[in-house]
Amino acid sequence: MNCYKKAKLAINSFRNFASKIKSNATTSSRSPIVQNPSHRFNQCNETSSRVSGFIGSSSIAFSTKRFQIGGIEGHCKRNYYVDRYQVRHFKTRGVRRWIQNPRNAVIVVVVGSGVAISLYFGNLETVPYTKRTHFVLLPINVEKQLGELEFERVKAAFKGKILPPLHPQSVRVRLIAKDIIEALERGLVKDNVWSEVEYGREAAEYGEGVKDTLMALSGAVGESKLDLDGDWHKEDEVLDEKWVQKSRERGQARGSQAATKHLEGLNWEVVVVDEPVVNAFCLPGGKIVVFTGLLKHFHTDAEIATIIGHEVGHTVARHSAEGITRNMWFTIFQLILLQFVFMPDLINMMSHLLLSLPFSRRMEMEADYIGLLLMASAGCDPRVAPHVYEKLGKLTGDSALRDYLSTHPSGKKRAQLLAEAKVMQEALNIYREVRAGRGIHGFL
Repeated sequence: MNCYKKAKLAINSFRNFASKIKSNATTSSRSPIVQNPSHRFNQCNETSSRVSGFIGSSSIAFSTKRFQIGGIEGHCKRNYYVDRYQVRHFKTRGVRRWIQNPRNAVIVVVVGSGVAISLYFGNLETVPYTKRTHFVLLPINVEKQLGELEFERVKAAFKGKILPPLHPQSVRVRLIAKDIIEALERGLVKDNVWSEVEYGREAAEYGEGVKDTLMALSGAVGESKLDLDGDWHKEDEVLDEKWVQKSRERGQARGSQAATKHLEGLNWEVVVVDEPVVNAFCLPGGKIVVFTGLLKHFHTDAEIATIIGHEVGHTVARHSAEGITRNMWFTIFQLILLQFVFMPDLINMMSHLLLSLPFSRRMEMEADYIGLLLMASAGCDPRVAPHVYEKLGKLTGDSALRDYLSTHPSGKKRAQLLAEAKVMQEALNIYREVRAGRGIHGFL
């Protein structure tokens, strides 16, 4: 009897143990999620269903994963194919997969081309008189700010050397500049509201880099390398007036209006610096700087008006902004070349000679032409201008090689072209009308 009870008790114990094992196995198969609150992503139970997609050796599979985030269950599907070696190849994801789609590539090309075309044609401007169109990406307000900052830097660099406003040379230069600015106002079709030409005040603090500024203004850097007397017979088509006449004809046919918005509301200022530098310049925003070294070699008002008119012509044509825009493309072009040719010095020289100089010489011719018209409208004889440029060439050291390697044409070539140009006859007509008491408006 006791043996029977012991055997029955053992059988019941084994049944209870077996039922517990079975219940645990059923629970784990129904709920694969690990009940661990520290994990946001829980275990996934992957089930695969294969669909025949490749002949005999591969198939396309859809991998479905079950997951739970914050108590919400979901499924994620990803396509892949299995090759004959049973290796799964998944499709690429992200930007690379988006670009590989031909439709998306077409969209990128079309949209990018539209943006580039809109950016280019939206920033094309027409230069006064020559009617040449140029691409200027620099905003007008930024150009003015750059000119004002540079003007303050120059005044700080030459603090103590700027002549006082009542100095005879300062008064003389300011009056000549005033005549040029008034001539510019008459030459433009649109009326511009400008303040009276003021004499600039000295900067509040001393600046640094006076030596570097003087070397940049006098052109002393690299002059010894260009002082050669060899024969140079390079004919540069940029120095021919034909492109000016063709540009004017195309501009008149299109009905192009000269861009003058950058000249509105300018605060013109003039300073005379007591330095033996034969130079003068006009910064964007109407800031004119003249050095006494120039006044010692050019004594008449017509000679000084020629140089000031030329420098104002650069501002009228926005040559500074055009140069900044062009240099940005030069930098990009040089970076592309460096990917294939590892000769930075050669690349810089070639890009400077083949790309930069022709445009710079066009700018110089435009400034010569605009300045010639301005000085004639100011009551100065335009026939003085060729002699001024020839004299400048003698002062800076003229040579046949420099005629090509310099951004400015040589003095003799420059004087010859200007004397024979059609603009000279136009300037003489304006000069005669001014002398007769009748001014001409809208000549730019």
